[in-house]
Amino acid sequence: MSDFHGSALYETPRIFSSWDDLLEGISCAQDWELRRVDLRRRFLELLRDAVKPPKPPLDLHIEETVVVDDSYERLSITYAVEADERAHAYLGIPLKLTGPTPAVVALHGTTPQGTEQTGGLSGDPNKAYLDPLCRKGFIVIAPEHFGSGRRIPPEGPYDTGHFYRKHPGWTAVGKSTFEHSIAIDVLQSLPQVDSSRIGCMGHSLGGHGAYFLAAYDERVTAVASNCAGASFRHNPDVELYARDHWYVYFKHLRPVLLARQPLPIDLHEIIALIAPRAFLDISALNDVHFASQSQRVLMMLKLAELYALLDQPGQFSFFVHGQGHSMPLESRHLLDAFLSARLKS
Repeated sequence: MSDFHGSALYETPRIFSSWDDLLEGISCAQDWELRRVDLRRRFLELLRDAVKPPKPPLDLHIEETVVVDDSYERLSITYAVEADERAHAYLGIPLKLTGPTPAVVALHGTTPQGTEQTGGLSGDPNKAYLDPLCRKGFIVIAPEHFGSGRRIPPEGPYDTGHFYRKHPGWTAVGKSTFEHSIAIDVLQSLPQVDSSRIGCMGHSLGGHGAYFLAAYDERVTAVASNCAGASFRHNPDVELYARDHWYVYFKHLRPVLLARQPLPIDLHEIIALIAPRAFLDISALNDVHFASQSQRVLMMLKLAELYALLDQPGQFSFFVHGQGHSMPLESRHLLDAFLSARLKS
């Protein structure tokens, strides 16, 4: 019998999956950089970024300031995101800062209250991210999604009909990502913020909003995504990303998805644009909102290979639980620890 080290019996079998196309033909970091340039182009085309409106001056206004438990200031702010549109956000600034401070963009899910929930003023307290992050010493901006809170359209929360009538060639994901990038502009306008240490996080709609933002804006140095969206290729709900009503992510993709044709880019390739920056994915195998979650595990293993190829395996993490579409306590602790380790060191 062969000894332990030399026996083929102990060789680790390779796991083949439908995500292998990510690194097909890639053998080194230089190969990946060429692939990354192409993926970046395809990602911007998916967002229809070329038709976005010009970015206006911020014109930042402070509406209200509240001191919370002598720990941090919570500011209600507005700023321009289009020439005729303003966004609302809560901004948390710890009171006892000793120097340039890391900051986090905190994105909410599809709650009608919008960022009121993130700020801890209404809704689910488990998703009130601003308060615990500020108490841990982060400056936090919690922007409101354009279909919620103060900006609910006439058709109702998260209905994108009004948006597509105004911007027929753009996408709802392009719009939200563009606005979240402007939230980073707000952070960088603050003298207290260390612009080299900006993270983002979110749950559900905010979960995939977080990795869309990090793929779009390289100023994000660490991103944590909780219970985010399913992929295009392993999704039995073919209309999820291109419905004909309510929240329509990518209107132009509807005929392609209905015909089951391949799309120019998929979820694993979008997340790969974040590498080698720090990334944490938290998901549930029994998330009823997104089918085929077991495929997400295989997708994460392929992304781990990419981080290893780029000699940054420690920058990639994923955690899978069985508590459904939620933010359980262990996920909150993991998320907080991840952001602290990557942004505060």
